Amino acid sequence: MTISSSTYPSSTYIKPIAALLLSLLVSTTAPSFASEKYPATLTAHAYIPAESMIPAPNDAPNDLQISGKFTQNLRNDVVGSIEGKSMGRPTGVSLPFKGQPIQGHSGIKKMADGSYWLLTDNGAGSAKNSPDFMLYLNQYDIDFNNNEFKRLKTIFLHDPDKKIPFRIQNEATEKRYLTGADLDPESFQFAGGYLWIGDEFGPYLIQATTDGRIVALYETYFQGERLRSPDHYSLTTPGNPEQKLNFEVLRSKGFEGMAVSRDGSKLYPLLEGALVDSDGNNLIILEFDVVKEEWSGNYWYYPLEKPGLSIGDFNMIDDQYALVIERDNGEGVIEFVCKNDERANCFPEENLPQFKRIYKIALNKDNQNRAVDKIGYIDLLEIEDPNNLSRKPLSNGHFVFPFFTIENVDIVNDEEIIVGNDNNLPFSSSRLPNTADDNELIILNVKALLDAPLKTKSSNL
Repeated sequence: MTISSSTYPSSTYIKPIAALLLSLLVSTTAPSFASEKYPATLTAHAYIPAESMIPAPNDAPNDLQISGKFTQNLRNDVVGSIEGKSMGRPTGVSLPFKGQPIQGHSGIKKMADGSYWLLTDNGAGSAKNSPDFMLYLNQYDIDFNNNEFKRLKTIFLHDPDKKIPFRIQNEATEKRYLTGADLDPESFQFAGGYLWIGDEFGPYLIQATTDGRIVALYETYFQGERLRSPDHYSLTTPGNPEQKLNFEVLRSKGFEGMAVSRDGSKLYPLLEGALVDSDGNNLIILEFDVVKEEWSGNYWYYPLEKPGLSIGDFNMIDDQYALVIERDNGEGVIEFVCKNDERANCFPEENLPQFKRIYKIALNKDNQNRAVDKIGYIDLLEIEDPNNLSRKPLSNGHFVFPFFTIENVDIVNDEEIIVGNDNNLPFSSSRLPNTADDNELIILNVKALLDAPLKTKSSNL
């Protein structure tokens, strides 16, 4: 079946969101103890230059050989004719692009052979402006010592069996390659012999073969009720301005992170933002049973440190603990802060990043249906670099990860993690005011964080 509603009703009726969120407001409990800060040391750094492209497959429509033609209100086919900007600042990169850009990294997975898979998101940020951006993943062998990326394999998502229930951009083609007009993939895992992708538009959970062929699209349910964003296929903008469009998940706040249990039997998709009309502080982690191919009904709450923050990625450490990126929307470094009213070539002080962290959390049966315990964190704005491994300048004596969006984290070994940015090409310039961000990957030694225990009342006395 193309759409699975698990054991829940398929009715389009949705009860008032205030009622749906009642349990969140009543049963959510905050972590008992304040999380502790732990050190992070840079052990490796590599990057893919911002303007890196791959060709569309030979059997893809000619329309996909050039991407970014619809980032403005009117179509523009002239390669390199539209200047990319970040908060009004030129980034030095223009579109449309000849080919498909290697950018927008929104999920990472370290494989047993030491290679890494990286997921590219929908393209330019919305369904409207991304119909010629292809959806794909790349597998790399990365030589951090020499800053070399060897692309081993590319998986382009496609739907020849028409499992996607709504009309897609390439509906009339044989291969039916998916684009950023159809889905916004922001997280992924391999489990049960399949590729699973967390989407923001629905939000949906997408099941595909390991070569990218769509198997099923699963609607999202929480406490028996379907969750939809404004981009859900069933919603249409009302023709009457007095009518309200009812949805439960804000645009671009779908499944930004998705972890998988160590045995591969459970997926844990995590919404990037709080539900509409909630207190804005608690995000929802759902549980999907890979074996039964249905939502289990189990869930957890992830408490943000304050309203307005977002999560960037989410991966398990082991059966009990996980890592979550939590961030603000700031970008830039203090060395290039604006000194006057001219802001075309500097970072406004009020927009500098203040909160870029990776938390270790406890996620298990003990806190099921409640808030997870936030044990400790590292600060991505205060990374030590004693061995001078950084390939970018330091800021205030530290290596920093000052990006607007940081959307990749995974375990490397018992002491190290890997972290990466989403460079939003060509719309982000976070290291230099007028230079498009590269696709950076860093390896950090965070042994103290990974070893940090969950505190108890007795240990806290």
